[in-house]
Amino acid sequence: MIERLSYFIGNSTNPYFNLSVEEYLLETVQPRQIILYLWQNERTVVIGKNQNAWKECRFQELQEDGGYLARRLSGGGAVFHDLGNLNFTFLVSTEDYDLDRQMSVILKAVQSLGIHAEKTGRNDITVDGKKFSGNAFCQKGENSYHHGTLMLRVNTEQVARYLNVSEKKLRSKGVRSVSSRVCNLCDFYPSLTTELMREKLLEAFAQVYGFTPLPISQSEIDCKRVTSLYNQYSSWDWKFGRKIAFTWEADERFSWGEVQLQLQVNEGIIQDAIVYSDALDADFIASVSSHLIGCRMDPQTISEQFSKIETTDLQQQILSDIASLTHQGS
Repeated sequence: MIERLSYFIGNSTNPYFNLSVEEYLLETVQPRQIILYLWQNERTVVIGKNQNAWKECRFQELQEDGGYLARRLSGGGAVFHDLGNLNFTFLVSTEDYDLDRQMSVILKAVQSLGIHAEKTGRNDITVDGKKFSGNAFCQKGENSYHHGTLMLRVNTEQVARYLNVSEKKLRSKGVRSVSSRVCNLCDFYPSLTTELMREKLLEAFAQVYGFTPLPISQSEIDCKRVTSLYNQYSSWDWKFGRKIAFTWEADERFSWGEVQLQLQVNEGIIQDAIVYSDALDADFIASVSSHLIGCRMDPQTISEQFSKIETTDLQQQILSDIASLTHQGS
C-alpha cells in the first residue's frame, strides 16, 4: 500500500541523462513509495527496447540537426520529443504498481483544464480520437515503472521529418511503430504551458493517492551511478548494437550505372553484403562487398572504410555513391 509520494523535476534536456535518472529512480524507489518524475528532452527520437533504429527514424538527419537518438528500457514504439512535450514516469514497487490509478493521475490533470481526455486502446490517452499521450512499461527486479508523453505543443512537422521513414525493403524481427493521428493539448487549451501542466499533474497526484508529494532534491541523486548509466544509454552498442537481425536493401541509378545493395545486419554489424550493378568496372564492383563485411551499419564508418581503398577518381565516386545509400539505413 502506498504511504509516501515523491516527485522529481528534471532540469536537463539531454535524453541520455534523463533516461539514466529514470533508471536510477527505478532502482532506488522504496517499498510503499511512488515517485512521479517529470522531464523533457530536446529534439529526440526515443525508440523502444526491441526496436530497429534503422527502421524507425531518419536518425542521420536527426543527428545532423543537432538531435539525439535514444533507446529506452521499456517496449513500445518510437516517439519524438521536443520541448513542447512533457514526459512523466511513475516509479513504484511492482507490488504497489496500479496502472489504472497511475493513468487516472494523467486523466485528472488534463481534465482539470477542461479537456475531455480519455484512455483508449492498450496504452493511449486521446481527445476526440486523437492521441496526445502514449505510454510504455518496464519491470526491473522488484520495481516497475510506467512512463509516457504529454504532447503540449510539439512541432508535428519534425515528427514527420524524423519518424516517417522512407520506404525501403527492410525486413526486421524488431517491433515496428504503428502510426496514428496525434494532437497537441494546446489545440484545446491555447495558453497551456509546461509549468501549468506540471502543477496540474502534481495536484492530481496528491488527489489520487491522498498524500502530499514531497520533492526529491538533486543532492539525493547518486551522480556516480547516473554517470555509469549515462555511458550506457549514450553508447553506440546500446542504441544500435541490439541483437536485432535484419536484411536491408536499397537500389539507385547513378551516372556510372545502376546499383543494388543488399546487407545482412546483426547487432548493428554487417554480416554479409552483396552488390549488384551494371557498372562497366565489374571487378571493382565485385570487390566492394568484402569491404562492407564487418563494418558497423553506419555511413561514417562505411565511408572511413572505403577511404582506405586505393581507387581511381571514378571508383572513388562509385564508393561515395554506394556509401550514400546507407546514409539512412532504412
